Amino acid sequence: MNKLILGRYIPGDSVLHRMDPRAKLLASFYYIGIIFLARTWQAYALLLVFTLALIGISKIKLDFFIKGVKPLLWLILFTVLLQIFFTRGGHVYWQWGFLTLTQYGLINGVYIFMRFVLIIFMSTLLTLTTPPLSLADAIESILKPLKVVHFPVYEVALMLSIALRFVPTLMDETTKIMDAQRARGVDFGEGNLFQQMKAIVPILIPLFVSSFNRADDLATAMEARGYQGGEGRSKYRILKWRTRDTVAFITMGLLTVALLFLR
Repeated sequence: MNKLILGRYIPGDSVLHRMDPRAKLLASFYYIGIIFLARTWQAYALLLVFTLALIGISKIKLDFFIKGVKPLLWLILFTVLLQIFFTRGGHVYWQWGFLTLTQYGLINGVYIFMRFVLIIFMSTLLTLTTPPLSLADAIESILKPLKVVHFPVYEVALMLSIALRFVPTLMDETTKIMDAQRARGVDFGEGNLFQQMKAIVPILIPLFVSSFNRADDLATAMEARGYQGGEGRSKYRILKWRTRDTVAFITMGLLTVALLFLR
């Protein structure tokens, strides 16, 4: 299985799978926003327990969420190290030149790491429990008021649905190309940074060619089926807001109150 989880949907019958995609999308963005209210270890512990509880409700293995963190691990570690060595305050544990290891630096580093992990977990939970087409329908429904200012709502929703749909496909294509290159003796882990970047070129060129071919085939298929935008089209999937969606937002409100209390 590919390391990248974004765009993949795992069928299921949990409460999260049955929720309205608009509720899940808005709740996910709201959750990402209130993460920044956390300023103490108790608040982060509460957020972690809440997130793990949602993962348990979704009945999806934790391995999928850990795999979602791995592709961004180096970016996370780089950001954490910047916070650790460039944040001043508290007891100084170590200092060398402009690098300083302080009490507040360590605390901020842990908090930043937790924020990244929680955001990735929630984003992964959203995509794993929501089909890409349903997610696109939710975005279209949420953005509908912007039609008043002539915002291209249907076009944006179509682009997002296509992007989410083809992310796993492109990752599968990348894996096949890399396996073909390895069969020809290419080692992507050898050499210095520039040599490793040079080794990626034989992957990017066929991947770009394949992507443009897929885009051309998709455009031809849409034109052959008479696609002319979303205005006036009927919907096969009708979105319905139910009681469980309202309960989800009430829960998010209670979580917000708890975070404000823990500040």
